[in-house]
Amino acid sequence: MLGLAPSDTFAADAAAAGLSDADTRAVFKAAGAVPRKGGWVICTDDPNASDAMIDSVRDLNGDGLPEVVLTEGGTYCYGHAGTGFQLLSKQPGGGWKVMAKDSGIPEFLKTHGANGWPDLSVGGPGFCFPVLRWNGKQYTHHRFEYEGKRCKPPR
Repeated sequence: MLGLAPSDTFAADAAAAGLSDADTRAVFKAAGAVPRKGGWVICTDDPNASDAMIDSVRDLNGDGLPEVVLTEGGTYCYGHAGTGFQLLSKQPGGGWKVMAKDSGIPEFLKTHGANGWPDLSVGGPGFCFPVLRWNGKQYTHHRFEYEGKRCKPPR
């Protein structure tokens, strides 16, 4: 995980993530993050928010453009999961678009939705997790799954 903060090491951190300084700033801004105490914060209501971090940079849908997963910790905004994420995709025009965001830990699965986008399991406490699928416009709930098998969450 890379903490890409607006600091003196910003350029080095951005390069390590495979993003330019401008793209890194654009990712955080597209996610709604604001600079705070040398880092970026998404959950601005949390007075003790941890810095948002770039968790991964890769091309998830095979279009030749990068996707970024941002994560941020804390129970104030993310409840029992203790973490939240945003998936952002670089657009052909150069901007960044939020594709999905939720409380929990994202895991990309081998199954796919429209346009080659991988299904997204949102993990957290428990043993039966929601799986989101890209329908061509947005990630929506598709099923519940645990360790590759369908399940029904307890009520």
